[in-house]
Amino acid sequence: MSTLTKQTLSHLDWLEAEAIHILREVAGQCANPVLLFSGGKDSLCLLRLAE
Repeated sequence: MSTLTKQTLSHLDWLEAEAIHILREVAGQCANPVLLFSGGKDSLCLLRLAE
């Protein structure tokens, strides 16, 4: 695997971890957290992160 690809994957892994961290923080602060789902690409991404 090229260095550029490793760096890109590393950055994407960091972004994913940061997004999961934010979701967990919000869920921990709310009594009844809700994730709105429309079925679009953004909703699918959030659903995947929340799994």
